[in-house]
Amino acid sequence: MARKVRIEYAGAVYHVMARGNQGQAVFADDVDRTLWLRSLGEGCEKTGWRIHAYVLMGNHYHLLLETPEANLVAGMKWLQSTYTQRYNSRHKVFGHLFQGRYKALVVDGAAGNYFEVVSTYIHLNPARGKLIKIGKERLSRYRWSSYPLYLKGTQRRPGWLVTERVMGEAGLRPKEVEGYEAYMETRVLELGLKEGRRNLEEEWKRIRRGWYLGGDGFRGRMMKCLKQAMGKGLASSYGGEAKREHGEGEAARLLARGMRLLGVKEEELARGPKNMAQKQVLAWWLGKRTTVGRGWMSRRLWMGEESGVTRAVRRVNGNKDARLGRIKSQLLKSAPE
Repeated sequence: MARKVRIEYAGAVYHVMARGNQGQAVFADDVDRTLWLRSLGEGCEKTGWRIHAYVLMGNHYHLLLETPEANLVAGMKWLQSTYTQRYNSRHKVFGHLFQGRYKALVVDGAAGNYFEVVSTYIHLNPARGKLIKIGKERLSRYRWSSYPLYLKGTQRRPGWLVTERVMGEAGLRPKEVEGYEAYMETRVLELGLKEGRRNLEEEWKRIRRGWYLGGDGFRGRMMKCLKQAMGKGLASSYGGEAKREHGEGEAARLLARGMRLLGVKEEELARGPKNMAQKQVLAWWLGKRTTVGRGWMSRRLWMGEESGVTRAVRRVNGNKDARLGRIKSQLLKSAPE
């Protein structure tokens, strides 16, 4: 299975989530949950990680994790393998505990309210999962989350749990725990209302589906990191949303270059017929040099159905149309294979 690209750099922030293999529980009881937290603490000592929020659910867990050093992959390998060994030893079982690779959404930790969005998503998981009764039980009733620890003094929190950043994004000072409790209980009540839940779910879509969480400037920096990461290994071994976006960005740059070399402008592509010769050659060129799909090419080249791209590539490869041959030669002469 293609693996997702991992972006690592000093000071990176991630929303990490991992599920049990085939949906199975990764925590059989409170002893397992305590064992996992102990493993997390040891992992933080080894890596220097700073944990801003966490929650343990039945068959998965969430972390809002900061890596002062670029060591997400090494740290996660140690954490998940160590806990798996301890779990298997305790329950006298063997084999994989977690399903595939963990998800690591890279988060803009320098701008915007992304810390608040992710930490709230994590802390509200017990309410979303109906592990507390909204309107009848307080969110802090669920023990296996960093949220109850936010409401306690610093001496009662593990050293690896950092609360100042999340509190700050909620407009609170570190000791204003009552204010944070009021803030979170309000969000719980929002979750209990149909309109409020819909608004929260809309806000959280990018956490569930994306590969980064941040603004346009952050995205640009992450695209550069992606290019560097993919350059270190075999690109075909990677998969996922990040690779797709990286591939489309590369294809867009290549298309712009091809249009310049052929002297074709965007408006000419938009107005021109679907079987315009330059469109056909550009589709062939993109097909040879990028991993983007026919759907992307048909949209960007204004070629209608994807089948039009397929026919165009076949014609150019056939070398039977003299005009297509001349345009192909012009392109290859300026940008050789």
